[in-house]
Amino acid sequence: MPRRRSRLDIILKVLRVVREGVDKPTRIMYAANLSWRPTHRILRSLVQQDLLMEIDNTESQRSKKRYVITEKGLNVINYLRGAEAIINI
Repeated sequence: MPRRRSRLDIILKVLRVVREGVDKPTRIMYAANLSWRPTHRILRSLVQQDLLMEIDNTESQRSKKRYVITEKGLNVINYLRGAEAIINI
């Protein structure tokens, strides 16, 4: 039976997906293999922690949110990549 992903694994996956250019919430959800509620909670948490920045496109009638990774988010990914290398995961 496959092991469950930790919250840290999921957050790192979301950060990596956004870093790779996936910016729409639904696409992030699919790329990170999550359902909608956890995706929404994680995105909101990452924005509050300044790891992601939310951009609203107000030109269209529908609100289209997009996400971009911040410098702090990139630092988190690099820091944890170094930790993985040290413990050989």
